Amino acid sequence: MTAPSGPANGRTGTLPDPRLAWLYLALAIVGAVLPWLANLEFIRLSGNAFDLALFVAQANANPAAQSLSRDLLVSASAVTIWMVVESRRLGMRHLWLVLLSSVTVAFACAAPLFLFLRERHLAELQRQAD
Repeated sequence: MTAPSGPANGRTGTLPDPRLAWLYLALAIVGAVLPWLANLEFIRLSGNAFDLALFVAQANANPAAQSLSRDLLVSASAVTIWMVVESRRLGMRHLWLVLLSSVTVAFACAAPLFLFLRERHLAELQRQAD
């Protein structure tokens, strides 16, 4: 999705492709909607309140659920560390919004939201360099 180029912003690689940013934004929206549809169903079934203890218990209710929960915990931890390091490296703003969305919306929203903001930031850096 990106066009080959010479060094961009002191980096070798490719120029930012605006289509990629919009794809990440679409994934962030889907990553917000799909988990929250399940969360709303959980709230409905558990008595009109978000019972965190019950949620965690059900997320670990069987080996399949444990596998998915642990997979998410480890991968989300690694990607969150990378997002903090990468945002500092690039001088990005609004990381707080990504981190907040990770715990209030869903990591499935936060990760592509970060990638959207990163692509936009890289494009801005490229515009400034040109």
